[in-house]
Amino acid sequence: MNILVTGANGFLGQHLIKYLNARQYTVFATSRGKRRVPDDVPIMYISADLTDAKAVQDAVTHAQPNIIIHTAAISKPDECENNKPHCLQNNVEATTHLLQAFKLIQTPSKLFIYLSTDFIFGEMGPHSEDDATGPLNFYGESKLMAEQLVINSGLPYAVVRPVFIYGDVWDGLRPSFLHWVKNSLEQDKGIKVVSDQLRTPTYVYDICAGIDAIIKQHKTGIYHLAGSDLISPYKMAVTTAAVLGLNEDLIESVTSETFPEPVKRAKRSGLKIDKARQQLGYEPVSFEEGVRRTFGAVE
Repeated sequence: MNILVTGANGFLGQHLIKYLNARQYTVFATSRGKRRVPDDVPIMYISADLTDAKAVQDAVTHAQPNIIIHTAAISKPDECENNKPHCLQNNVEATTHLLQAFKLIQTPSKLFIYLSTDFIFGEMGPHSEDDATGPLNFYGESKLMAEQLVINSGLPYAVVRPVFIYGDVWDGLRPSFLHWVKNSLEQDKGIKVVSDQLRTPTYVYDICAGIDAIIKQHKTGIYHLAGSDLISPYKMAVTTAAVLGLNEDLIESVTSETFPEPVKRAKRSGLKIDKARQQLGYEPVSFEEGVRRTFGAVE
């Protein structure tokens, strides 16, 4: 079975590629520019700009995938708000190119897996798969547009929605929020972290396992693959400090008004995972356990 992963140089892309490769899938990976996936991971890498329809067609034709896992996106809400045409080109048009290219090849057991986000919802989370959508910013709008393209494509599809993905990092990956907390506290730097926003953070290997279950069971539809703990960034930081034995007193609880942003974000977000638990056997680790695994390289 051939799998093509887009956004191969990104955080989820790299973890997913390593996870799938270890489970004996034939993995093709595509991203802009040079490969940043670790050299010890045997994959077929294709450098391609997904906003270029011909480049996408060439990549898909070369890979002949049974499954496309589309993780590539402009995922910074501020960047999307400040440059909406660029956001649309990368988050919506690129998805169109992939869907069209996938339709043109003849491979069995096709499945298009699209990585979306909790940002397609508004307030009053956690949300279930069939809750009414209502993006609060343009990033969420662009991801919802792409979801609708996938759903209406006529291809077998699965839309996967995670929240605030975290996990271990290596050369070629940017440190995450948890790593910022760790590095700051290790240097005895005080940090301010918001406590009035709630999320269900997703341990990266949990979402990889959930995607693997979708592939193995050839499931279609919409699935929320997030964590089970509804917590604030402040609680995330305090938990990280506790797990690593660092000074929690350096962490100051503040409200979101402390950091004015051009983009509106939900105060209470997060996703319900009952459907994934029932249909996929999805069972994420606790946030505390996820932190342990993030910094203990347990995987």
